[in-house]
Amino acid sequence: MTITTLGIDLGKNLNSVVGMDATGRVILRRRVRRATLKELATRLPACVVAMEACCGAHHVGRVFAAQGHTVRLMSPEYVRPYVRAQKNDDNDAAGIAEAATRPTMRFVELKSQDRLDLQTLHRARSRLVAARKALINQLRAILLERGHVFRQGRAVLEREIDALVADPPSDLSERMLALVAEMRHEWREMDTRIDGLNRDLAAHARTDDAANRLKSTPGIGVLGATALVAAVGDGEAFRRARDLPAWLGLVPRQMTTGGAPKLFGVTKRGNKYLRTLLIHGARAALPGLSNSPRRSVPGCEGCCRARTAMLSLWRSPRSSPASPGRSSGAAAASTAHGACRQRPEQRRGSARRSAQRLDEVGGRGLMAGRVERPRPWNPGAKNGASTPGLL
Repeated sequence: MTITTLGIDLGKNLNSVVGMDATGRVILRRRVRRATLKELATRLPACVVAMEACCGAHHVGRVFAAQGHTVRLMSPEYVRPYVRAQKNDDNDAAGIAEAATRPTMRFVELKSQDRLDLQTLHRARSRLVAARKALINQLRAILLERGHVFRQGRAVLEREIDALVADPPSDLSERMLALVAEMRHEWREMDTRIDGLNRDLAAHARTDDAANRLKSTPGIGVLGATALVAAVGDGEAFRRARDLPAWLGLVPRQMTTGGAPKLFGVTKRGNKYLRTLLIHGARAALPGLSNSPRRSVPGCEGCCRARTAMLSLWRSPRSSPASPGRSSGAAAASTAHGACRQRPEQRRGSARRSAQRLDEVGGRGLMAGRVERPRPWNPGAKNGASTPGLL
C-alpha cells in the first residue's frame, strides 16, 4: 500500500501525521517531532503533502518540496468542514488529508524565503508604527491633563515637544518633565528604526523588477509595491483578475437567496495590511488624477474613459466610504491612468490590453481585464464590480 496523500497537523513540538492511499483509506497514523519531519520526507515516496497555512507551514513545505513531494497549503477555515467527530490532532490531520483531495479546494501558494523575509520586514515596521502611535497618544494625554493642548499632526507635536523640553514651563513638575523627555527619546529611537526598515524596503524595491513596475502605478509606492510582491508574488495563484480583489476583501458581501441579489459593504477578508495600503494609496492618488488634464493617448482611449468613469463614481454621494466604488474602484482608476504613461513600444496588443497594468508582474492572474466603456457601479452585477479587474 502506497501513501498518495499525507496530511500533517503542525504543532510547536509534536506533529500529527496521517497517510491515505489512492482510495482514501487511512494507512498511517503517527506523531512525530518537528526535527524528524525532514527524515520522514526522505523516506516517503513522492506524494501530496497537505498542511494548513499556519506559522511554520512554508518552511516545512519547502523541506518536503526539496524531496520531490507536491505541497498543498490550505486555509484553516476551508479544512474545518472535513474534520469528523471530536476535534483532536489526529482527526485534524485526517481532515487536512481529505480536504487536499477535493477538486474544488483552494490552495495557498508556497512562499519562498525571500518573500517571507520581505513580508517580515513589513510586519516589523507595522508593529513599530503602532507602538509609536500609542506612545504619541499617551504623551498627548499626559500633557492634556496638565493643560497643554497641541494641534493634530505628528510633525507639529514633535516641534512642540522639543520646544517644551528645551524651555520647560513652570506648571510641570520635575518628574513629569523627566518622563516627557524620556518618552521623546524613545520616540526618536522608534523613528530611527522605522527609517531603517524604510531604507531596506526601498533598496529591495530598486532591485526587484516587479516592484519597480508596480511603483509606476499612481497610488502605489514602495510600501504598496513590496507588500504586493511579498503577498502575491507572480500572481499565478489567481485564475482571473477579479480573484485578487475578492481575496483582499474589496468586493461586496453577498446575502442572496431566492434569486434576489443582496449586496452589502466590502467583505474585508484577507490581508488587512495590504488592503489598507491599496485603499489609502488610491485615496492619495485620486486628487492628482482629478486635476490632471483629460488628454487621451493614442491606443489608450479605453483606459482614459475608464479613469474618467471611476473618478465620477468616486465623487458620487451615493457611494459610501466602504463601498467598492470608493476603494477598489479608485484603485482601478489609478491602474487605468498608469497605462497611459507607457511608451508606444511598451504597449502590446490593443487598447484593452494596454489597460492591464498589473500583468507586468508576470502572472496571468494579475491582468486587469477588459476596459470597454465606462459603466456605473451596478449592485446586481456579478461580484458588484463595474469592471472585471478592480486592481
